Amino acid sequence: MNKIQIQELDFDRGLLDGIQAMGYKSLTPIQELAIPIIGEGKDLIACAQTGTGKTAAYLLPILNRIIRSEKRHLNTLILAPTRELAIQIDQQVEALSYFIQVSSMAVYGGGTGADWDQQRKALKMGVEIVIATPGRLIAMLTTGEINFKDLQHLVLDEADRMLDMGFYDDIVRIISYLPKQRQTLLFSATMPPKIRKLAKVILNNPAEVNVAISKPAEGVLQQAYMVYDEQKVGLLKHLLKEGDYNNIIIFCSTKQSTKTLEKELHKLGISVKAFHSDLDQKEREEIMLKFKNKELKILIGTDILSRGIDVEGIGLVINYDIPPDPEDYIHRIGRTARAERTGTAITFINDQSSRKFAGIEKLMGKDVPKITLPEHLGTGPVYNPSVKNANPPRRFNRFRNKNKDRKFSREKTK
Repeated sequence: MNKIQIQELDFDRGLLDGIQAMGYKSLTPIQELAIPIIGEGKDLIACAQTGTGKTAAYLLPILNRIIRSEKRHLNTLILAPTRELAIQIDQQVEALSYFIQVSSMAVYGGGTGADWDQQRKALKMGVEIVIATPGRLIAMLTTGEINFKDLQHLVLDEADRMLDMGFYDDIVRIISYLPKQRQTLLFSATMPPKIRKLAKVILNNPAEVNVAISKPAEGVLQQAYMVYDEQKVGLLKHLLKEGDYNNIIIFCSTKQSTKTLEKELHKLGISVKAFHSDLDQKEREEIMLKFKNKELKILIGTDILSRGIDVEGIGLVINYDIPPDPEDYIHRIGRTARAERTGTAITFINDQSSRKFAGIEKLMGKDVPKITLPEHLGTGPVYNPSVKNANPPRRFNRFRNKNKDRKFSREKTK
């Protein structure tokens, strides 16, 4: 089956110029399926993993409709779970509309008073596309200064993530401010029952498309190491020293882990930054800009990064800690091998995580090769997912043996 080429689309010339200037040549599968449906004005539920081009899948037909409409007003509301994703979507709107006149504004919390005033002013003046996080938008709605009466499109991007973050009631409340006659588009990486419940409430007889749910991109080379926690830093240093990768993202399970690991890598003189919630918005944006511009080689973060950024050319993703949810693994390694490129994803499996990683392999329908540790690091734990905690932590073993020796000594002196 031949891919649909960009020039074949019945879009405004200026929009096509913007698409081609960004380097797009053909449509991805989600774009091929979603664009015609959105163009017909139907509601849509789209299930697609990260890195498949879903943002452009809804932005392109919406931008095309805005350009061709006679009346300009607040046309589209896009809800996103995090400020990072909201900023990313806004940047993509700006890039795609470079040769056309479409205005947009990202609305999110965590900024300064000046940011709040700028966002309010833009909404009051009638910016055409608003990309917002639910919490900040509700705060603005309570002022009564935003007019959604002419809204034509509502998009929920990463809807599953928004519900995981507890935004269900906020979303329903926001929708109460919107006109009932509108086109609603729901994009989600997964389709659990709570998403189906939300879809019944807010969508009208939607079409559905499903593209490669829960499968990593084919271009990702996946590897794993069985490693004790105290061996992780040594293994990481070895991989960074021996490998020749472009931008690298390291995922940790906690904010404190990102800070600790940043200090360890700084000692090696490596260009690295930890990305976490203790940073203010300006610091986050500066770090992300440096990473995108290749001024920063390594970014360390929690799962806030797994869906919050879109950076081309990431050569390596390292799961320093295994994510709590198998779906999060898919999103993490989806940061590499984007737009049909190749990349590597390496996971550290400690002595208590075999069963958790086996769940990830089951979800993907494939086993990930387990690589032998470098000789200087010693032997790691055994991969045995059939037994819970098959390899007791080393500290536990030492503690147990110590108590055993004490018991033997007491019996001997009796």
